[in-house]
Amino acid sequence: MPYRFLDDAPTADTGFAASGATLDECFRAAADATLATMLANPESLRAAERRSATVRHEDLELALVKLLDELVYYKDAESLLLHASDVRVERRADEWIVTAVLEGEAIDRSRHELAADVKAVTVHRLRVGRTAHGWEATVVLDI
Repeated sequence: MPYRFLDDAPTADTGFAASGATLDECFRAAADATLATMLANPESLRAAERRSATVRHEDLELALVKLLDELVYYKDAESLLLHASDVRVERRADEWIVTAVLEGEAIDRSRHELAADVKAVTVHRLRVGRTAHGWEATVVLDI
């Protein structure tokens, strides 16, 4: 065989569990965790730019992926780091609709301590579900 897989290769993923009393809070916590994966000092982020995001999907977990993909997209396409300041998750007919206000600013290497470069939100181990205390999401990010 002309190739072999390395058992000791570095892991290219990181994951987190985000929770909240409501589904809105859970999704916002997942957005915060995604930002904290990209930015070691998220408290340094100023609300200089504002974007709105609306994503839809019939599957709740994939609606979360689409929301988090928005954060990765803005980082890659516009060099913007964004915090989800307001998130609303609603079930309408046969789909989930997530709206969010995203606030932040362009990457400033003099103030922003960049951490991992998130390339994608994966579906590996993806889960959103109710708990005894509200909602919890498990997300794995490709870095």
